[in-house]
Amino acid sequence: MSRPDSFVPPAVARARTLATSRGGFAAIEAEPEGQPRGTVLMLPGFTGSKEDFNALLEPVAAGGYRVVAVDGRGQYESAPPASPDGYARTELAADVLAQAEALGAPVHLLGHSFGGQVGRAAAIAGPGSFRTFTMMSSGPAAISQGEKARAKLLIDALAVMSMEEVWEAMRRMEPLEEVPVAPATPGAEAGGPAVPTGAGDLRRRWLATDPAQLVAAAGQLASEPDRVAELAATGLPVHVVSGVEDGVWPPELLDDMACRLGARRTAVAGANHSPNTDRPAETAAALLAFWDAHR
Repeated sequence: MSRPDSFVPPAVARARTLATSRGGFAAIEAEPEGQPRGTVLMLPGFTGSKEDFNALLEPVAAGGYRVVAVDGRGQYESAPPASPDGYARTELAADVLAQAEALGAPVHLLGHSFGGQVGRAAAIAGPGSFRTFTMMSSGPAAISQGEKARAKLLIDALAVMSMEEVWEAMRRMEPLEEVPVAPATPGAEAGGPAVPTGAGDLRRRWLATDPAQLVAAAGQLASEPDRVAELAATGLPVHVVSGVEDGVWPPELLDDMACRLGARRTAVAGANHSPNTDRPAETAAALLAFWDAHR
């Protein structure tokens, strides 16, 4: 679970609904001063949300790019589909293509973890919608065996327990640091003083997420086939980013994937599975260098 420093967007950003041909998606948008050098669409990972990219918004906008981070269908503040069939990988990819179209495709696409898998499906289905594609802490195929076991545990738990009960069980297994959080944080105006994230923010996000989305995403992460050759065939410029350590997809596996793609490879020092929150300044610098090379 990514743990952003704050659920309040920075001063350069605003919360909005991104209207698309496939419905609305909750989003946070930041724009640079003057004419943008490009638009970036960011997709969060498993159990995450658009707020996971808050720390990247200011440096990316300062680098001249318009950036829009979205909640996927059924994640946090985006509405779930009419039926669980809406979580099929092809449907999620179609959502991303619609988001890119609404933002004025082609855009730079970035997907973190599960978002990288969804983004890859979208890039394969419609490469013309994207200028570049960045896979952040997202591997060539299914997650590691240890993570598969954790995914199955979650799927089994959600079959018999409420979201509140599962949250409490996770808290017992992996206690969260209690950080004082202002009661008005979820509705605070964008651009206010940064309020540290605490267990209350993460709990709100968890309870707002559709359990069917979690079940579908966990199942897809555990069964994802290797689609590296398909992505390479699109001809899109690809950037593979991760921390120097990662238990979900080992960095050496991402090294190999980057070689197979002929992609740029960045391993962010001091970061683990979420370089976007672990080392945002260094991560933003690497992203900007890549996008600037493919304007």
